[in-house]
Amino acid sequence: MPSTPYRYTSPYDPAREDDGLFGPESVTWRVMSSRIMWVAVLRALYLQALHPRVIRGTLQNAATITEPADAWARLRRTRTFIETRTFGTTAEAERAGRRVRTIHASLTGTDPDGTRYRVDDPELLLWVHCGEVSSCADIARRSRLPFSAADLDAFVAEQRTSAELIGIARNAAPTSLAELDAYYERLRPRLYACDEAKQALRLTFHPPVPDGNRGLKLGLPPVAVLAFSTLPRWARRMYGGPGGPLSEAAATAGLRATRIAFSQQRLFRGVLRAIDRAETAGS
Repeated sequence: MPSTPYRYTSPYDPAREDDGLFGPESVTWRVMSSRIMWVAVLRALYLQALHPRVIRGTLQNAATITEPADAWARLRRTRTFIETRTFGTTAEAERAGRRVRTIHASLTGTDPDGTRYRVDDPELLLWVHCGEVSSCADIARRSRLPFSAADLDAFVAEQRTSAELIGIARNAAPTSLAELDAYYERLRPRLYACDEAKQALRLTFHPPVPDGNRGLKLGLPPVAVLAFSTLPRWARRMYGGPGGPLSEAAATAGLRATRIAFSQQRLFRGVLRAIDRAETAGS
């Protein structure tokens, strides 16, 4: 599989066929254009891993994910899919969605008792979707991006289009922050940090980085710690982490400081160049 199977036309290209599934007036474009969403990506992974079938299905179908070249190539595919879905034309987004659905349809996972399940089980897809949406909304709110509660509700509602793209029924996806909270309350009894989830957490704290990327190897663990600290209190406790209000205050302060740091063009461009080197190391 090529490392970057998705392609999308720049939103600034005047020859584009259309503005895609969301468009420049959407809250989705505004939220997903923020650089602090890099933290939200990691936070979403930690949250998603608390569903044991999600993390087991992921690791069982990614045998070489601990190898630097494969780990970063997978990140590139995921990142480019999100960008294509969000900013690509309608045709480009739908093409990316079909590819993801086709890949997922062929994958299965196995529980410790030998029970096999489909990776594209609607329950698992919905959990992954909600983890991404809630993480983006929460990071946007806590990092003091200029979004009101109504804006973030609109963002959650707009993301029903993203849910459909990966095979979730539109009416199954939450339409507001309150519905997201209610969803987590229903799911929490089924969640826990299994061995695979803890393995994934350790992997991000000590990321496999291709040779020649020392700066990335040193810079990623603090971002991973920050992302973990922004998880809901109940999620941090499942992993065995601190869950008090002091931790939440420190995480919020860290998010705001990181947002300001990422606003420095030279610094952020340097980070992107380092990530690009890592993502293409195995090409």
